Amino acid sequence: MWSALTRSLSDHPVSKDPEAMRTGQRQNKGMRTRLGCLSHKSDSCSDFTAILPDKPNRALKRLSTEEATRWADSFDVLLSHKYGVAAFRAFLKTEFSEENLEFWLACEEFKKTRSTAKLVSKAHRIFEEFVDVQAPREVNIDFQTREATRKNMQEPSLTCFDQAQGKVHSLMEKDSYPRFLRSKMYLDLLSQSQRRLS
Repeated sequence: MWSALTRSLSDHPVSKDPEAMRTGQRQNKGMRTRLGCLSHKSDSCSDFTAILPDKPNRALKRLSTEEATRWADSFDVLLSHKYGVAAFRAFLKTEFSEENLEFWLACEEFKKTRSTAKLVSKAHRIFEEFVDVQAPREVNIDFQTREATRKNMQEPSLTCFDQAQGKVHSLMEKDSYPRFLRSKMYLDLLSQSQRRLS
C-alpha cells in the first residue's frame, strides 16, 4: 500500500511549468519521506534506548523497576526523572508530538533565567519556536492562551509562559501520558528492568 501511494505521488505531474514541477517534486519527495517514516513507525523499547541520556546499557542497568514503575504514579513523577523524560520524549517522537514536551522543558529552563537581557531574548526565542502561529514546532494551545502569551511578550517575565505551559502540561497529562503508560515501549522497559533483577 505504502509503495503504491508513494509511487503515485512521484508519477503525478503538478503542472507543465518547470518551476512548479520542481516545487511539486520537492513536495512529493517530502511527502514520501513522511509516509516512509509512518510505515516504519515503532514504539518498542529499542527505540527508547537509542536516546537515553547515558549509554543505553549502562542507563538501563541504573534504571530500577521501582523507578520505572513509579512513573505510572503521576505525570509529574515521570517528568521529575531524567530517564522518565527520555522515555516519554522517545514515545512522543513516535507520535510526532515531541514539541509539547520540548516546550514544557524550555519553559522550565526559562524560569531559571536570572539575567534580564537573557530573559527577553529567551522569551522571544521560545515564543517564535513554539507559541506563535505557524511556529516551526507549534504547540497545540487555544487562541486565547496564544494571544495572552503574545501580550506577555511585550514585557517578558519569568511567568510569561505559565498559562501556555499549564495548558500543554494538562494536554500531555490527559492525552499522551495515558497512551505512554499503555505503550509497548513502556511495557517493554518495565519487563526488561524486571528481567535484570531475576
